[in-house]
Amino acid sequence: MTTNTVLVTVAALIGYALASDKALATLPLAMRQVATMVATIPASLLMQRIGRRGGFLVGALIGLVGAAVGIYSLTIADFWLFTLSTTLLGVSNGFVGYYRFAAADVANESFRSQAISWVLAGGILAAILGPWLAIGSQGWFNSELYIGALVAIFGLQMLSGALLLGLQAPSAKGTHLSTATRPLVEIIRQPKFLVATLGSTVSYGIMVFVMTATPLAMAAEAHSFEQTASVIQWHVIGMFAPSLITGWLIKRLGVLKIIVTGAVLNLGCMGLNLAGTSFWHFAIALLFLGLGWNFMYVGSTTLLTETHTSAEKGQVQAIHDFTMFSFVALATFLAGRVFHRFDWTMLNQMSWPLVLLTLVVVLWLQQGRRHLDRRAPLN
Repeated sequence: MTTNTVLVTVAALIGYALASDKALATLPLAMRQVATMVATIPASLLMQRIGRRGGFLVGALIGLVGAAVGIYSLTIADFWLFTLSTTLLGVSNGFVGYYRFAAADVANESFRSQAISWVLAGGILAAILGPWLAIGSQGWFNSELYIGALVAIFGLQMLSGALLLGLQAPSAKGTHLSTATRPLVEIIRQPKFLVATLGSTVSYGIMVFVMTATPLAMAAEAHSFEQTASVIQWHVIGMFAPSLITGWLIKRLGVLKIIVTGAVLNLGCMGLNLAGTSFWHFAIALLFLGLGWNFMYVGSTTLLTETHTSAEKGQVQAIHDFTMFSFVALATFLAGRVFHRFDWTMLNQMSWPLVLLTLVVVLWLQQGRRHLDRRAPLN
């Protein structure tokens, strides 16, 4: 998570500095998301064969190579080599996405939402370390402004691999081979699966769409890099700090109410972004964006775990994450182009209808559940 925070803070600025066509400034981040999308299915299937620990170690190794390529790309100021670096880091991120499911694997049903939430709570540390590393690493090397950030990412990948060496995880062998599975189409057609996938996809895609363009929008308004890093820091705190209680809230209030709350917070973010471009407009809006993402993402992930058995989880989780990261990749790529060709206002005006659509669909499922609950005693 800290790797992602560092990369989000500096990658668009590096892309803008290196690209001859400034509309391609967010292409390195977009390729990272494309790589994450492509990696999700093979990562899930690999973990079914070699276990979570082995899969996570493969991901960390790929991340290490990606960081090394990034360091070299900045020493020679090569935009396309830097894009290759972020692509490799995206492949690594495709493995990282399964940490939340690994937590769900070892939790009982009553604790599952809290287990997912607690994994994401690790992002609180990322919110502190990420911007701090992005700013502090500027002075590590005089030859390139942001090369220190890539060196920091290299160190983070090494630390991640070292921690994974001590991981004790359930063996992949024989855990779900003997259980019958339903056809994938039958699983996908479940309303809960469709709502969970829509919630994750829209929350993650819109979050990345707005967040990726924020450093560019703030630079256009003459805000300093330190102010930009501070806004990203508050955004990441908003993304992960609620995880300390999100699982408890889901258990107490219900998963659909939490997803609805997240959608409303996202709409609030876009309203603030359309209202002004002061530092506080950016800071509060991005905080709302982070909070909204957390509620929608944790809620949707929890809802997804209700749609499959242990035997079906590999395929279902892979399809879900592939769909989600496909939209995230598209959103990341479009962020730079929309901002460059149009403006910050247009970017936010394009965002709110999708969030509103998701809100309506979740409310529809919530109403359907209430209807079934009312009928249950009669049956």
